[in-house]
Amino acid sequence: MTDTTRVQDAAVEGPQVDAVPPWPGIDAEPSTPEQWAAPAAEEARFGRGQFELIWIRFVRNRAAMIGGGVVILLYVMAVFASFIAPYDADQRFDAAIYVPPQPIYWVNDGRIYPHILGLTPTTDPDTLLRTYAPDPSVKIPVEFFVRGTPYNLLGFIPTDLHLYGVAQSDIGVFILGTDRAGRDQFSRIVIGSQISLTLGLVGVFLSLVIGSLLGVASGYYGGAIDNVIQRAIEVIRSFPSIPLWMALAAAFPPHWPPLQVYFAISIVLSFIGWTWLARQLRGKVLSLREEEFVLASQLAGASDARIIVRHLIPSVTGHIIVISTLAIPGMILAETALTFLGIGIRPPLVSWGTLLQDAANVQTLAHAPWLLSPVIAIVITVLAFNFLGDGVRDAADPYSVA
Repeated sequence: MTDTTRVQDAAVEGPQVDAVPPWPGIDAEPSTPEQWAAPAAEEARFGRGQFELIWIRFVRNRAAMIGGGVVILLYVMAVFASFIAPYDADQRFDAAIYVPPQPIYWVNDGRIYPHILGLTPTTDPDTLLRTYAPDPSVKIPVEFFVRGTPYNLLGFIPTDLHLYGVAQSDIGVFILGTDRAGRDQFSRIVIGSQISLTLGLVGVFLSLVIGSLLGVASGYYGGAIDNVIQRAIEVIRSFPSIPLWMALAAAFPPHWPPLQVYFAISIVLSFIGWTWLARQLRGKVLSLREEEFVLASQLAGASDARIIVRHLIPSVTGHIIVISTLAIPGMILAETALTFLGIGIRPPLVSWGTLLQDAANVQTLAHAPWLLSPVIAIVITVLAFNFLGDGVRDAADPYSVA
């Protein structure tokens, strides 16, 4: 075949085109199960709803999942505090003052036998300091689901069942030691979580209500309303936090019962904590009020209140949730600081702040450092809420690049 013939055949057959790859070409069809699964997965991903995408991204954040699990466990502990705690918060053991933490031994002679060792008290004749030495010859069994101090489970179910304890009424098991009055530190921390954790929820709820309404109204109306709200925020934020808390808490009448003081402190913290949320929501609403859905509602004759409640607030719900998870530990720390300063929760109510008051004496800490154990509970709670809040904040925008 001559060269001229080859050129003519090439002209007739046309230019040679390379074969199109099976995937991801536009016109090619998948040829393997894996290639068929790829477009199906993409289609399912784009077909998911907003909340489903948020949840999928949230569960992929291990730190947020751990923080959320710890938060759930903390509130379960607070709900069933009287059952988990072996003793009442004010139950005293006169023969067990400043007892150090007692370990629970689980094995004895090759078999499972939870027990604690007996304690032999000794008193230093020079300093009159009482110390305790464990006695290996005395092994006191630790039992589960024992009968003890009566209480109301969930507030209305009378019972005396406790998670663990010892059968002898004059001997106690103190896994975190005791204080100067012989009260179990672990029981007081668990029961004190009811006030410290719920105070954060109540304070944050009131702050969210005030901050959401004023922040959205400030951004939506603008003008004189915006100026008044923003100047009020600046005035509140210009005061130092602790002196402002002290001034407001000092206004409580001294004859108020402790429970009334508890709710009053919740209101004080909420009236101070709403400013941060209101300022952030104002910035978001300033951009949202120019969107088409707001203009369509205005043209349809919707009132301002309906636009704010039905459209603007739901649009910033994700941001509100994030702020709430990050604000709860701040409320817990605020209550702890107020009570530590002596202007917050007062006995006989027990909170983590009142427990830290016992640790305010340096001399006491030198001989009983386990009284600082409430600090561990506070640190765990704050870290758990921060991890949870960071995870919610990242998951609130599922289309962002991690």
